[in-house]
Amino acid sequence: MQQISDITPLREIRRKWQNDGKTIAFVPTMGNLHKGHLHLVEQAKEHADIVVVSIFVNPLQFGPDEDLASYPRTMEQDMAALEALGVDVLFTPKADDIYSRGLEKQTFVEVPGLSYMICGASRPGHFRGVATIVCKLFNMVQPNMAFFGEKDFQQLQVIKAMVTDLSMNLQIFGVPTVREHDGLAMSSRNNYLTESERQKAPALYSCLQKLSENIQLGRRDFSRLIHQSTEELAEAGFTVDYIDIRSVESLLSPGHEETELVILGAAFLGKTRLIDNIQVTLE
Repeated sequence: MQQISDITPLREIRRKWQNDGKTIAFVPTMGNLHKGHLHLVEQAKEHADIVVVSIFVNPLQFGPDEDLASYPRTMEQDMAALEALGVDVLFTPKADDIYSRGLEKQTFVEVPGLSYMICGASRPGHFRGVATIVCKLFNMVQPNMAFFGEKDFQQLQVIKAMVTDLSMNLQIFGVPTVREHDGLAMSSRNNYLTESERQKAPALYSCLQKLSENIQLGRRDFSRLIHQSTEELAEAGFTVDYIDIRSVESLLSPGHEETELVILGAAFLGKTRLIDNIQVTLE
């Protein structure tokens, strides 16, 4: 595995791959890799000749009171895991190179509508930061395809919309969420949980599962179901940010004839914000 931090050698090797007719898959990450990230890499290897993984903790997507400074950084372990999987290039750009004119002067990419709802309402500017960095990384790596986890479902929809709207020549793959044995969605932020909080954490997924079962049994009183779920999570010790039921494609509130739904949830355990979702297909 080759580690590259500068864009010039990255573009040189990218040009060679292109001349050799190789297909390139890209997995952008913020590091502190877990089995969910590594599953993305495995999927990428199945679809392409070359796999590029990036590690960059993006300051533009963190709010002023969020965990940028404390976000876990485990470069040595990450490199060992990626090398063991046979990744071709690890791209580790520096913040000064990514945002050479500073964050205040940075040109932004923003997907309207999708970026302002649900998580976007709770974290203003977050998806603008995500879209901007992903767009920049796509321009640097120039992959044929890119892989993202479905745990960050809204992020995935934002990136798909950006790729379509900006006529980018690559394919986006969403990969199902990888979970712990008790159902908790794998996340770098799970490391923040205390032992007691970790034992409670799977209740978020259990709550979404119960919601899914009720919907599949024919219940359409979504507001009542959401209220009940919110109360159950509060009783379990969570501070609920939101529980919501949306259309998969638009992330808008579903009409009566919608058959593809997604149940989304975000809640705090202590200082740790957990997110999860379940997709529901109705007959």
